[in-house]
Amino acid sequence: MPYVTERNITDIVLDRWRAVPDPRLRQIMQSLITHLHAFIRDIEPTEQEWITAIEWLTRTGKLSTDKRQEFILASDVVGVSMLVDCINHRLSGGATPTTVTGPFHVHDSPDLADGADIAKGAPGELCYIVGSVRSLGGQPIAGATLDIWQADGEGLYDAQRGGDEPWMRGIFKSGDDGAFVVQTVLPVPYSIPMDGSVGDLMTQTEISPMRPSHIHFLIDAPGHHQIITHLFKKSCPYIETDVVYGVKAPLIAEFRLLPAGSATPPGEISNQSFWLLQYDFVLQPTAEATLAVSSTESAAARRECNQA
Repeated sequence: MPYVTERNITDIVLDRWRAVPDPRLRQIMQSLITHLHAFIRDIEPTEQEWITAIEWLTRTGKLSTDKRQEFILASDVVGVSMLVDCINHRLSGGATPTTVTGPFHVHDSPDLADGADIAKGAPGELCYIVGSVRSLGGQPIAGATLDIWQADGEGLYDAQRGGDEPWMRGIFKSGDDGAFVVQTVLPVPYSIPMDGSVGDLMTQTEISPMRPSHIHFLIDAPGHHQIITHLFKKSCPYIETDVVYGVKAPLIAEFRLLPAGSATPPGEISNQSFWLLQYDFVLQPTAEATLAVSSTESAAARRECNQA
């Protein structure tokens, strides 16, 4: 084996890391080592800079919990989360596009009835979300799961509030006609958390730390591609500079302000003004579901031909 020099160390490391039985892991490690060594050669860090980077990564890991994922936030602000999302969700142009999950999703939100209030006294202006879940062909999807979460009217999530109870989140089901209604508060723009390692990094830049007003949705239905997405308030001034690069044009939606005395989506007359967001989500069938439908249609066509 040749002894290590600055010139040959990358080749030596790559050669050793070929001893990985799993071909995908081997491919990942070969690429990671190649690009990481190239990055180090490019910037030529001092030893103190290297230590600073290690300490930053260590702090990022310590800040990550089941309610706040600082590593996801780090991935978000450099556009990696969005790039991974784009690569993994190359959906039809007619399907609702996906975007980043963000650092505040949890897996144990409460199940709520149609029309229920996820705000439950949270600060903010009254808002209703009305819409449907449909397939690419326009057929309503009954029983689709809508996992919804957002910041409150002060721009804070439950992890930032510090409480143990779920805050501004809930899981809903679409009805037989694919429709759903959710009561909440109007989303507002907010800064990403600046009290952690990512915030420390952002303060050394002139990049806006703001996210535009939005509501998160994770929508799942059998036979269809799951989507994780946002709906963004059209008039928000931060639409063009979202710090996590999450805005896609079809996800920009109109929130309409209705006056007091208007009928709410559940059918009551409101004694206060409220905001209304109307949006129809379109899910793309999975390849397996499409194949099953095609097979059924082909079988039906053969039966018709035989009967003729």
